[in-house]
Amino acid sequence: MNEMKVLLSAALVAVAGAAFADRIDLKSGSFLTGTVKSVSKDAVVFASDDLGDVTVKVANIARLDVGEHVVQRLDKSETRTALAVTNGAYVAGAAALDMADVKAIDPVAEKWHGSVTAAYTGKRGNTYEDSGALRAETSRRWEKDRFLARLAYDYGMDGTSTTDKKKTTDEWEGEVKHDHFWLTKAYSYEDILWERDTIKDLNARYTVGLGAGYQWLDETPFAATGNWSFNQEVGANWIKEEWKNNDDAKADGFAAVRYAHHLVFLPKWADNMSFFHNLRFLPEVDDWDKYLVRADVGFQMKLVGDFTFDARIEWDYDSKPASDMKKDDFLYLVGLGYKW
Repeated sequence: MNEMKVLLSAALVAVAGAAFADRIDLKSGSFLTGTVKSVSKDAVVFASDDLGDVTVKVANIARLDVGEHVVQRLDKSETRTALAVTNGAYVAGAAALDMADVKAIDPVAEKWHGSVTAAYTGKRGNTYEDSGALRAETSRRWEKDRFLARLAYDYGMDGTSTTDKKKTTDEWEGEVKHDHFWLTKAYSYEDILWERDTIKDLNARYTVGLGAGYQWLDETPFAATGNWSFNQEVGANWIKEEWKNNDDAKADGFAAVRYAHHLVFLPKWADNMSFFHNLRFLPEVDDWDKYLVRADVGFQMKLVGDFTFDARIEWDYDSKPASDMKKDDFLYLVGLGYKW
């Protein structure tokens, strides 16, 4: 009798589990049982009892009851409704859902993102040396706007003892930038940049600019390589420089054209890594032989939790620097970062 009770209980549990499990019928005629984990505009992530987590395109689904989800439309209005997939298309209630009017399903809450990277090198003995670098930035994306603020600082001193050490690096850079998207990919921007490099006799450089940009890719899957983001910008800038010793200095400032692009690559073969490249080119309008270039390339690798390993190369070029100064400056940075 006890054995019968155990068998009956097990059968009831199995029947109950099957009753509450989701079933996804595919157009190919096969089906899966499991649980719907998440829903997007064109795919469903399904926790299959047999295969684990699988991503199924909506276009390949014959029938699936998705459950209640939040549908956000292009005008930012949101409604919670019961969704189903019938013959490769979403259905809300008894009517087909017009996906041309849908911005997102279960939209991710807008929030601030940022990162901080620090590096330090020290030597004691025959050589007395200290050098360090700091990179910090924060950003946020809204429906029509994007904001970025960043700060960079590089410091270095060397010598043979504490008494004869001298400063070899002392460079600051701060930037605040705002983008406004008038169309899905086209936007205008305002940008304010401040720089200081006492080693190059640059007490301050103020750059104010306006322009337009185009977001060609925005974490877009491309050719099975991974997700790419790429945008280009063109604008006009006014630059005011304060030099300690520069024969080419213009006390009243000067106008410049600005070209910039930004690239981020999230490889499919390493989901804990991201590669980046940025370029800023500023030629003076009245003197095309005078121009400024700032570029970097590098990668970031996730370690434990929100900590990252960061490596980058930065190139800073001034075609007409202060007297007796070189045009190029290179920085090789390897450090520990924190990202949120």
